[in-house]
Amino acid sequence: MGTTSDDPIGTLLRWERSGAVWRVLGAARDGVTVGLFSCDGGEEMGRIVTADPTVRAYLDARPDSETPDTSSKRQHA
Repeated sequence: MGTTSDDPIGTLLRWERSGAVWRVLGAARDGVTVGLFSCDGGEEMGRIVTADPTVRAYLDARPDSETPDTSSKRQHA
């Protein structure tokens, strides 16, 4: 179910704008896994797996879609 994305942060923001939920499922030295869930947060629909340090920093500050986004990334997505 794990997938990669050319623009993981953009994917997360689009997912969120559509009314769905995402959250970090796990992080290790070699990468982070984010679950993409249905609008009610119940069913996992997909995953993003990345080792990109920029994405890791974003997710350190915002581990799920319910945490407010205070970065400038939202303006660019």
